[in-house]
Amino acid sequence: MTPYELVAAGVHPVVKSRASGAHYSAGDVYPMVPGVDAVACDADGRLVYTGWVPEPWGTMAERLSAPFGAPLPEGADPLAVAAGMNPAMSGWLPLAARAEEVGALGTVLVLGATGMAGGLAVQAARALGAERVVAAGRSVAALDRLAAEGAVVASLAGVDDDRAAVADVLAAALDGHAPSIVLDFLWGPVAEAAFAALGRSRGSDERADIAYVQIGSMAGPDASVPAALLRSRRLRLAGSGLGSIRRERLIATLPHVMQAIADGALTPQAVPFGFEDAAAAWAYTGPGRAVLVPAA
Repeated sequence: MTPYELVAAGVHPVVKSRASGAHYSAGDVYPMVPGVDAVACDADGRLVYTGWVPEPWGTMAERLSAPFGAPLPEGADPLAVAAGMNPAMSGWLPLAARAEEVGALGTVLVLGATGMAGGLAVQAARALGAERVVAAGRSVAALDRLAAEGAVVASLAGVDDDRAAVADVLAAALDGHAPSIVLDFLWGPVAEAAFAALGRSRGSDERADIAYVQIGSMAGPDASVPAALLRSRRLRLAGSGLGSIRRERLIATLPHVMQAIADGALTPQAVPFGFEDAAAAWAYTGPGRAVLVPAA
């Protein structure tokens, strides 16, 4: 364990979920210090990205001890790294693994692209060489931004409670291009609509190999998977989250994601709050990601 001084810690949804005990990785030891990751300063004054502090301790403390520290690349904004690494890694890891597996990403479908993690996943897909990125979500303003970045957008505004309508929107946006990978930050009925859309087309994409990666469950914790879809498509269903990816791979990926933030390929927005405003930071819902800093 190495001692560090905090620079900034992101108030991510997983942080709140673990603190409440609702997350599958949450412990049951209270009181606790929340926080899963941070940018911190080591004894030599170097900025590092760090985390995995053993419970009941966390990263939201002026001084902390952690088992690793990945140096920030030159030019990286420490607040952007603190805000963006956790949400960006959720999409980057499965995308990078898929790119290694198939050589080229082709079409990527992101469900929940208008949230911070989903938006960064759209950017990550572009950075990792996807030919076509379909971004699905409800926020019209966020979809407009993603369209300006080159994504094909599928607006779920006003239809996300209608599975058939969502399936229509997704099928139209895919336009016959079977995705090599689906990143699902929503699950629930939206996933069921996506399964319907993926099962519709025949012909040119019938030999398509689709990796469907479940990452978040903002639309619901459960979804029914049609048996016919699994029999009629080369489709693999997997999850990406704490416990599903080896720590060694996570740590090896950190420099690539930090460099993408430093280069501007990924553009997380940080909203800083001082420790005295921790309650406001906890309640903040965006745009951008709240980060706690020792002094605002």
